[in-house]
Amino acid sequence: MEVGEVIEFYAGSKSLKGEKNQTILQALLLNGIDIPHICYHPSLGPINTCDTCLVDMNGKIVRSCSTYLEQGAKIDYNSNRVLELQREAVQRMLHNHDLYCTVCDNNNGDCPLHNAVHDLEIDNQKYPYEPKPYPVDDSNPFYVYDPNQCILCGRCVEACQDVQVNETLSIDWSRERPRVVWDNDVPINESSCVSCGHCVTVCPVNALMEKTMLGKAGFLTGLEKNTKQKMIDVVKSIEPEITMSPIMAISNIESKMRSSRIKKTKTVCTYCGVGCSFEMWTMGREILKVQPQPESPANGISTCIKGKFGWDFVNSKERLTSPLIRDGERFRRATWEEALDLVAKKLREIKDKYGGDAIEFIASSKGTNEEAYLMQKLARQVFGTNNVDNSSRFCQAPATTGLWRTVGYGGDSGSIQDIYMADLVIAIGTNTAESHPVLATRVKRAHKLNGQKLIVSDLRMHEMARRADLFLHPKPGTDIVWLSAVTKYILDKGWEDKSFIRERVSGFEDYVKSLEPFTMEFAEEATGISKETLMKVANMIHEAKNMVILWAMGVTQHQAGSDTSTAISNLLLITGNYGRHGTGAYPLRGHNNVQGASDFGAMNAYLPGYQPVSDPTVRKKFEDAWHCTIPEKPGLDNNTCLEGIMNGKIRAMYVVGEELVETGSDSNFIRDQLEKLDFLVVEDLFLSETAKYADVVLPASASLEKEGTFVNTERRIQRIYEVMAPLPGTRPDWQIIQDIANRLGARWNYGHPSEIMEEAASLSPIFAGVRYELLEGFKSLQWPVRSDGKDSPLLYEKEFNFPDGKARLYPLKYNPPLSSGLEFDLHLNNGRLLEHFHEGNETYKSPGIRSKVPGTFVEVSPDLAKERGLETGDLVRITSEYGSIKVSVLVSDRVSGKELYMPMNASGDSAVNLLTGRLMDPTAHTPAYKEVSVRLEKITGKRGPPPLPSTNPRNAIPHPQIGVQVEKKWARKDYVKLTTE
Repeated sequence: MEVGEVIEFYAGSKSLKGEKNQTILQALLLNGIDIPHICYHPSLGPINTCDTCLVDMNGKIVRSCSTYLEQGAKIDYNSNRVLELQREAVQRMLHNHDLYCTVCDNNNGDCPLHNAVHDLEIDNQKYPYEPKPYPVDDSNPFYVYDPNQCILCGRCVEACQDVQVNETLSIDWSRERPRVVWDNDVPINESSCVSCGHCVTVCPVNALMEKTMLGKAGFLTGLEKNTKQKMIDVVKSIEPEITMSPIMAISNIESKMRSSRIKKTKTVCTYCGVGCSFEMWTMGREILKVQPQPESPANGISTCIKGKFGWDFVNSKERLTSPLIRDGERFRRATWEEALDLVAKKLREIKDKYGGDAIEFIASSKGTNEEAYLMQKLARQVFGTNNVDNSSRFCQAPATTGLWRTVGYGGDSGSIQDIYMADLVIAIGTNTAESHPVLATRVKRAHKLNGQKLIVSDLRMHEMARRADLFLHPKPGTDIVWLSAVTKYILDKGWEDKSFIRERVSGFEDYVKSLEPFTMEFAEEATGISKETLMKVANMIHEAKNMVILWAMGVTQHQAGSDTSTAISNLLLITGNYGRHGTGAYPLRGHNNVQGASDFGAMNAYLPGYQPVSDPTVRKKFEDAWHCTIPEKPGLDNNTCLEGIMNGKIRAMYVVGEELVETGSDSNFIRDQLEKLDFLVVEDLFLSETAKYADVVLPASASLEKEGTFVNTERRIQRIYEVMAPLPGTRPDWQIIQDIANRLGARWNYGHPSEIMEEAASLSPIFAGVRYELLEGFKSLQWPVRSDGKDSPLLYEKEFNFPDGKARLYPLKYNPPLSSGLEFDLHLNNGRLLEHFHEGNETYKSPGIRSKVPGTFVEVSPDLAKERGLETGDLVRITSEYGSIKVSVLVSDRVSGKELYMPMNASGDSAVNLLTGRLMDPTAHTPAYKEVSVRLEKITGKRGPPPLPSTNPRNAIPHPQIGVQVEKKWARKDYVKLTTE
């Protein structure tokens, strides 16, 4: 039998159809037959702890969640005998759970235990509830665990061990009364728990609850604790006489009533580029919980600490709620009309005096696609300039360049599922577990359960490096060398995919010649990686049927970022790892919509859909649609525009949602340039460091307060819906941009973001079939999207995005990176941190996140700490050619030798970009943030507390195991078997 083969079976008297490799429960559910199942969750698979899904298959009592269909099977799921067994299983669970549904915070219609009691018409408890001898653990800032409500289903353990793969939770089956434990039975807040929220999301009852839900969900859940308990006791006392049925009926009514006060809205996370989608539960502006769904296309049930719990910024008192106009050295509050009139007046004056090219427009990579589209349209149609960009210039532009050179599209080759399917994952310059944590869970799961191999190349021994089958530690900026050397070695051994190259690739001979300098001996000297290790890399690639390569800012933020990205794609082409599931190139996008902002035209050289401004046919299409003239010459980007200010070319800037001062390289230089502008308008949620230099500050709405679409790292377009009305005084970016454009004579008349998308789709072939109705709910589309609505989850199955359909091997040369000297003798690396995002202007608004990581720090290796007499908590001064900062030391074996590491999560005097310089990739103009030489001096007498508190999960040790280990439950003397397998 083949996978997908139809199987006919009988459920009761009905003849039904299922598929091979489908469990009985899956088949029944797909055929509309819902039987009790409490421990089973579609994103977790069978756990086998609850026994509530028992059925009779061909005369044997089996667990339907883990028993596969058989051809012609006869399934009895609702006879008295089977129903009694299901009731017995539920009764056993009630022994561990105090049933008080009407006043339970989890009685929201989705509690499978409540539903099983109701559906099975259980009237009385066979086994009275007995409290467990354990206190409630509310030590974590975000969620609480109540052992007395825990039914020991193991969902939380399965989610933690094998979905998130943080490997913190387990069930101690050896106790007289088993319970879930964190690590070696420590309080949650002292464990390795990273507060990802997986356990809370999958808990079927109220044993694990978000603290923001407690006392808020129901009409009676907010009662004072003692009053609530008295009510529960009274009901329990009369329950034996009146039975549970009327009580369950009341709780069902109350549960339905909750829908009138709890709003559930689908949205997409506004942090990294993974594109996690979920329902957000709110009451007015109060956020009760974030609930991802199995149908969430990028993430399923997964979230990280930021996406699950990091939304306090939306209601922060620091939000801007009124336009501000500069009045000397201060700002004064203004009306929207006054502020918008002033913006239009000043920009018009500058255009009239200096021309449209004197103004730079920066779109937000955290805004929507529609807003990015309008920003570039404002620049081109109204001001006649291509001076428009977004923050992809600061991170992923070199990756896009490398893919444009070789395969034609500047985006991921496939989906996150393809990464999961790969035999071999190579991760280069990406701290995936912290920068893209949900995507990392897929790699960790495949590596743990499926035998996927993992090679990591990085300067730090971070989590993914520790998990790797092979860890490479090259000298900074030399990834291009070992990649090219491994490619050459594969060719020398004859291991290349000859038919793939012959049929689908051009430029082979010139490329092979360009590899001549990249011998193993040269690579060993240049990178510091031994020949034997590099040969092992080549062998692992050769043995893998399918390979993907992931990379991020550890590659792109070097002067050779574009060339290293190109070398990655060259290696994939030589080995035939494009166009098949489980293969391809995956540059991991940093912001939630950094992909989309570029896709929809906020780029200095490309119109929406990556159509070059240099192409007269493309320009004419847009000019005819917009009734304007578009320059053929690319404009200045958001990095080189700073030099443009210095030389007098740029006189004004309009910046939407970008913290240019602290995320751009050489913050002191940027501040100096912004001071020189004739006019600066900043549109943001907060008074950012960039906004402090503005002449006008416009208060924008957050993503939860508007509608639109984002594009994630997989090229996946997803809708966001308005979770709550805009904070009074703020407006969505698309409305603000339209108001400014119309004050300048544009006559735009967009009533909804869907109308903007319609226009963009009509002008951009890769979005031709994108329509809001195809994106409803959790539906998504991965571009290119044909006019009939068919999208492209996997690229390059038949041809590459070039006129001849062939990929192009691209010859490269090696240019050594900046090296440390005598004065600046240390190398400073920098990057993201799990708990915070970028400089933390949103995540620091969360007290819980701030308690985990209160501020920034510098990681120093044990060897360097010993040499310099440093200990954790010491205050040091770090100085580069461009600036100096003071920061606390964290001695860590994640770094080695004379390498330092600083997270980005700081602003003000400790911001890492006070140390970075103006070196950049010559093609993509991305700053070489990772090429920073510094010196370090200890500030004596200034030792403080450890920068990572004792409650930070990095201080604890996980306890890995496979799943919930249900066999230990079955081996207990008090377990009575119900199955007859």
